[in-house]
Amino acid sequence: MQCSYFDAGRCRSCTLMGQDYGTQLADKQAHCRDVLADFPMAWTDPVRSAESGFRNKAKMVVGGTVAAPTLGILDRAGHGVDLSDCGLYPANLAATFAPLAGFITRAALEPYDVPHRRGQLKYVIVTASPDGELMVRFVVRTAEVLRRIRAQLPWLQEQLPTLAVVSANIHPEHKAVLEGAEEIILTEQESLPMVVNGFGLHLRPRSFFQTNTDVAAALYRQATQWLEQIAPESVWDLYCGVGGFALHAAGPGRSVIGVETSAEAVASARRSAAEAGLTGVEFVVGDAGEFAFGQGSADSTRGVPDLVVVNPPRRGIGPELAGWLESSGVRSVLYSSCRAESLARDLAAMPSLRPRRARLLDMFPQTDHYEVLVELRRD
Repeated sequence: MQCSYFDAGRCRSCTLMGQDYGTQLADKQAHCRDVLADFPMAWTDPVRSAESGFRNKAKMVVGGTVAAPTLGILDRAGHGVDLSDCGLYPANLAATFAPLAGFITRAALEPYDVPHRRGQLKYVIVTASPDGELMVRFVVRTAEVLRRIRAQLPWLQEQLPTLAVVSANIHPEHKAVLEGAEEIILTEQESLPMVVNGFGLHLRPRSFFQTNTDVAAALYRQATQWLEQIAPESVWDLYCGVGGFALHAAGPGRSVIGVETSAEAVASARRSAAEAGLTGVEFVVGDAGEFAFGQGSADSTRGVPDLVVVNPPRRGIGPELAGWLESSGVRSVLYSSCRAESLARDLAAMPSLRPRRARLLDMFPQTDHYEVLVELRRD
């Protein structure tokens, strides 16, 4: 894949841009195997991605002016660099950028000026479902602009007929973080259905979902295949998000519990389970480690499961939860990691749970990032 922004030096976010994709994939596999060299296991061929147009979400920094806004990134001086023609976005997502720029002008949403700490609109975040529906989030400094957003919303809905969910996130602080704590839904519909392998996953504005839908679907299929071969009677899905692994793990006679800190994500997971008619599936709001540690208390009736799925952030599960898994008696673990280095540290803390097989999934072509799924079984 070639990119005019990269070639011109205007955007270097995709650090592997211009490299042969087969070479990218081979290098990622080699890096992952090297980091995990202390843990012998069988490696399946990696899951490939489309080289371009694979992202289901665009996180666009808003720059420029009300009359001529930019959607993309900021340069080193804090000025907007428009990336509306970025090749990572599929056609239906790219088609939203011009109407959104027009909406910013019509609603008089002043782009936030980072160097001078003034203005209102910080980010526009757009997500596209596999069925083509859209969710748009406006990250603004204060709620003062909500009246103008609401007034122009019918125009935006006319321009984007598949627009299903619109929200405003209030982010008053001058910090290098994407969003604030307050989210205000501006449409009747509150979640975006993401149909993955036949399951309708409901994505709310602040819920996490993988940015590569096709490879996420492959990740769930691979985990399900390994899980069915293990045939556990009970499963915990820790860091469950909107319930992707837990919903795929559900089956006759099997109990499944998903645990997630986000109440919004748990509400979505419960809705998905109900719509799919699944029984034996429960979702709990809570910290993954605290939930696991609590199962040893006198008032706990859940017991230790046969299999645990963990899909933590880049920092990994950490020594406490890894130590609990090591001493718990859990028979099998499926570990989905986006950082091999933290995965290696966690595996070292669980010597009785030996890695048996692994597969790399290329969620992020044109960068050195990837996902790796590892199956561990107790000796």
